[in-house]
Amino acid sequence: MRFSEEHYSLDFLKENGFKRARCKVCGEYFWRIDEEREVCGEAPCEPYSFIGNPPTSRRYTLEGMRSVFLRFFERNGHAVIEPYPVVPRWRRDLYLVSASIVDFQPHVTSGAVEPPANPLVISQPCIRLVDIDKVGLTFGRHLTIFEMGGAHAFNTNQREVYWKDKTVALCHELLSELGVRADQVVYKEGVWSGGGNAGPCFEVIVGGLEVATLVFMSYKTLDGELIELPVRTVDTGYGIERFTWLSVGTPSSFEAIYQDLIPRIASFIEVPKIDRSLLEKYSRYSAWITPRPGTPLRTIREEAARLAGINIAEILPELERLEKFYALLDHTKSIVFILSEGIVPSNSKVGYLARLLIRKSQRLLRQLGAEEYLVKISEDQLRYWSKWFPKLLDMREEVLELVDHEVSKFSETISRGMSQLEKDLATLKSSGKQFSTDFLVKIYDEKGLTPDIVAEAASKLGLAISIPENIHELVAEMHGASGRVEEEADERLAEIERRLRDLPPTKRRYYDYPYEDKFESRVVSVGEHYVILEETLFYAEGGGQVGDKGFIHHSGGTCRVIDTQPVNGVIVHFVEGPLPRVGEVVWGEVDLERRLSIMRHHTATHILIGTLRRVLGKHAWQMGAKKDAEYARLDFSHHKSLTMEELEKIEQVANSIVAKRLPVEVKWMSKSEAERNYGFTIYQGGEAPLGLLRLIIIPGWDAEACGGLHCQNTAEVGLIKILGVDKIQDGVLRLTFAAGQAALTHIQSEIRETREKYKKADEELSKLKLLAGKIIEDAPRELHKSISALASRIDYSLLEANSDAFYRPIARLWLGLKNYQKEEVVGGIRLIFDVSTTSDELYLKSLAKSISMINEPSAALLIGRGKDRNIIALYVNSPAERRGASIESLADQLAETAEISWSRRDNVYIGHTNLKDFGKMFSTAKSFLEQLSRTT
Repeated sequence: MRFSEEHYSLDFLKENGFKRARCKVCGEYFWRIDEEREVCGEAPCEPYSFIGNPPTSRRYTLEGMRSVFLRFFERNGHAVIEPYPVVPRWRRDLYLVSASIVDFQPHVTSGAVEPPANPLVISQPCIRLVDIDKVGLTFGRHLTIFEMGGAHAFNTNQREVYWKDKTVALCHELLSELGVRADQVVYKEGVWSGGGNAGPCFEVIVGGLEVATLVFMSYKTLDGELIELPVRTVDTGYGIERFTWLSVGTPSSFEAIYQDLIPRIASFIEVPKIDRSLLEKYSRYSAWITPRPGTPLRTIREEAARLAGINIAEILPELERLEKFYALLDHTKSIVFILSEGIVPSNSKVGYLARLLIRKSQRLLRQLGAEEYLVKISEDQLRYWSKWFPKLLDMREEVLELVDHEVSKFSETISRGMSQLEKDLATLKSSGKQFSTDFLVKIYDEKGLTPDIVAEAASKLGLAISIPENIHELVAEMHGASGRVEEEADERLAEIERRLRDLPPTKRRYYDYPYEDKFESRVVSVGEHYVILEETLFYAEGGGQVGDKGFIHHSGGTCRVIDTQPVNGVIVHFVEGPLPRVGEVVWGEVDLERRLSIMRHHTATHILIGTLRRVLGKHAWQMGAKKDAEYARLDFSHHKSLTMEELEKIEQVANSIVAKRLPVEVKWMSKSEAERNYGFTIYQGGEAPLGLLRLIIIPGWDAEACGGLHCQNTAEVGLIKILGVDKIQDGVLRLTFAAGQAALTHIQSEIRETREKYKKADEELSKLKLLAGKIIEDAPRELHKSISALASRIDYSLLEANSDAFYRPIARLWLGLKNYQKEEVVGGIRLIFDVSTTSDELYLKSLAKSISMINEPSAALLIGRGKDRNIIALYVNSPAERRGASIESLADQLAETAEISWSRRDNVYIGHTNLKDFGKMFSTAKSFLEQLSRTT
């Protein structure tokens, strides 16, 4: 895509002596005053000229440059806006804020809502991982985290704020105030496109460095055609770090960005000293250092060094170490900015990008011989940047805990993956196949094994590996580092959407009358299995709340509404039974009891997310939810399993909010006003719709943008009862709960089951006492057989309250008779393993826990074979824990081997699996203990 000359031929440029030329190197057009200039000035068309020779009238710190930028535009009529988070939870198509304009897309740029000010200016922290492997190599031209100074104006037919000429004039005036001469400035023509929008732009170049991009977003691209947008946006991005670098002229931008932080970190990580004059010469050509497929990095370095007139061999070892140190500074800053917004490292979405940064940083530290310092560096970064971004300290303890937890997990991942890697490498060697980049990317992505670890293991087998210089970029790209999030379309609704595109939106009466169940309406459309009404009380599914059910009564009978879905503003009632005629007036009847139960569950969800953030920490963000009539579930980010004490506290705190009878308020307000009043936690439920936001507010507890139906106060919710908690993926837990009448139904059901089991257990206990006495008298050897046989018939699950009278003696006998299949001492820890036909969870739990009576370090892995699935009980006693045997880590390894979903009861892990290879589970547990013995 190209734009014609008229899009760039501005009165301001011509009136100030700028003339158009074509770069003899890259062939692009640019504007300059110096008519002798034949190249555009952007490196690598020519080297940096500002290194050691800054064109500004004085030097600036990053803080000083940020202030100059903001104050300049404020003096020129722009309102200063506080920076937004780096995780754009107001959008579901992006994982990270990559530019300042993202703060205002798509709400403002589409014209759906007014901007917070017009024009405005912001210094927005941005994170991009698409160039992660270039960070350090290019001396600061590439960064993963940077501040984009955004000066934005939004022009409509009703109001013209300013457009191209004033945009360039403001940029030129700012450069002049900084002391940059007009003949040192180049405006290079370019094209910007992204997110379906496009427009011409100028790249602003000084001394070989692009310091700003001036974008005129004015078109929408549709089937290759350009359609003018209703809002023409001035989207300018000034690189605050680049302007700072330009003003100091140091060999790298890292010296300008991390001025006071470098000596602090250099106090425990050695930073090489390189001759300043050699470094400056090399730096001027650092824009040439861009990894290219098929070209070794050393060759690229040698080319830059030749142009600089130096021998690369003189500085290469020190240079490589310095580049790693620079990359470490950059990556650890990105880490603390991401984690401080409640992101938990995981294997999906933005959590994976956080994990990628942590693991790459740990790899860099390993290469620098300082792998124990990631938490310390993270703390230094938090302390340093919190002077200008104080919210970083809101989650200081949680950020450091997450980093520490992730480092430990990475170490365990490496230990676990090495044996499989060695097998894969041996297979590769015997097959005679070549190492592929896909293999490296896959093993890094799935096993967490960094390329240097793979190369080291391969070299022991005599295999040579070529590691791509952009390996991390390839992995990041797989997880959406630069692209948009793919979404699956509902084909059923997509087909209906095509049929109903000309219908007006349905009037939604349920917001005004959530407690009413009957209404009258006219039929506007009928399909094979659906009805469209002019207005409706039926709630359409959204925000995790399921759609209403009920009936539609009409002249031809009654049809049953089985689901209600929204399609572009039209509410579709899916029905069973006779259909009404188009145009007739019908009576709708909502299943009100079901509706009220769902409302209680929805309000309870808001109460619980507020509770989780207070009990577990601010990193606990909603990751998904479903509110149904019988129960609800809430998925949230958290890096550890919950203890019984934590679950009890969550339940207690949530019910205390119910008891306070707090009002549940509904407010409609603009996006800007909502963010200003309640912060960005309003996006707990994900992306909000365009236009006004509907906020659900529990004063002093929770405020969220939400389209669902709610109780009028928290007391209407009734009792909140947690039914269970499961780990559904790494870094995400699922809380299942019920509220009000649904909670009572679950409790009554549990009580009935308890009574029945108690009755049955009491009968079996009497039999066991008689039988045990006879066996002990007659034949001690037969004792273990008989108890095992009887155990397979008895339901022990509810005997915890009577444990001393029943299962504890049995457990002691089981342990004393060694009624288990295998016992092995591994690394000083006794591993007990057994497979039986008894699949009762609490019986297996009692046997596993019996090893707490053993004084020596011990662990138990017991499996009960069931008809549909197998039950697993896992326990590690105190002496073994003191040896470093973590039950959580062992459970995680077993989960990966056997796809086990765990729950924790009385410090015993209970799990379920379909895996029938029980020996594989024993081998996993044994390998875990062997690895532990090698590291302790």
